Amino acid sequence: MTEPAVAFEQEGPAPVKWRNPHALLPALRWVVQGAYLLFFVLVGIEFHSFYQQIVSGGPVTAHRPPTVEGFLPISALVSLKRYLLTGRYDEVHPAGLTILIAAILSSFLARKVFCSWVCPVGGISRALEWVGKKTLWRKQERETLVNRRADTLLSSLKYLLLAFFAWAILWKMDGEAVTGFLHTPYNYAADAKMLLFFTDISPTAGVSLAVLVVLSVVIKNSWCRYLCPYGALLGLVSWMSPQRVVRDEATCIDCKACTRGCPVEITVHRKASVWTPECTGCMSCVTSCPVEDCLTVTRKGNASLSPYLVPLAGLGTIYLLWGVARLTGHWHTTLSPSTLAEVYRIARTLAHP
Repeated sequence: MTEPAVAFEQEGPAPVKWRNPHALLPALRWVVQGAYLLFFVLVGIEFHSFYQQIVSGGPVTAHRPPTVEGFLPISALVSLKRYLLTGRYDEVHPAGLTILIAAILSSFLARKVFCSWVCPVGGISRALEWVGKKTLWRKQERETLVNRRADTLLSSLKYLLLAFFAWAILWKMDGEAVTGFLHTPYNYAADAKMLLFFTDISPTAGVSLAVLVVLSVVIKNSWCRYLCPYGALLGLVSWMSPQRVVRDEATCIDCKACTRGCPVEITVHRKASVWTPECTGCMSCVTSCPVEDCLTVTRKGNASLSPYLVPLAGLGTIYLLWGVARLTGHWHTTLSPSTLAEVYRIARTLAHP
């Protein structure tokens, strides 16, 4: 007896798994952060050589790199106030003011790209986060490593620090006090005092730095998330940024990959749009998403933007301001080598006015 033929429905081609086209962005961020970190190390070495040569009184072959002024945020904030009040650009540490303005403008255009792509502390924090992920909490499936209420409370610390500096500088200091501070020996030697902080580090400062390193391994970006007032300022500016990450709730599969990928542990998988000053614009959430068009970058609800445009806009703004400062003479200090030598020699004895 012949068995009846069974008709099989012809199967179509197997569905192709979607690959995130932005998956290379994290690697590009590693390259950029590594390049900046190397650059800042070389800047530090050059400035250390300049400091030693000019203090010794011998021939000076090293150059004073203006970029060191980027590590003088208090001086830059004071000079920013004078600039807003009088229109006079800081002649003592002009590069510091330029870098601060560039960081603020880039944060408005592209979130806190300065923190997530340029800042050497941000790069070191990311490396320590990687160490923690590989050794301590790699297999944990929790959305966050810190209790949400505790995270909110701890995050407020950097805003309190920012409020203190804003009160002391922007509110309490009048125009005369601002100008007077900028032309004190203390401010003249601020870069040297910053250098000496690291070369002649005290036991208290050493222990504090060690604690921050350990915390950054255990808790993602603990310094940036909880204690950095510079990041708090840029976060408030970025809150007004026209661009943000938007989540399509209809296509979201609630895999939480975006939240786990976020360096500041924003619960992206629960938000319709990431509208928070804590967002650094690193695009880790977008590059972690396994669903096509679930997480996108938009500008005030308009058509989606490429995530690559976010760091490109931020870095482009920074380099544009640097170029303008170089062309207009607002990058190099007007202090003479003899003045620098004089204040550098007494830098250890100078107290805050």
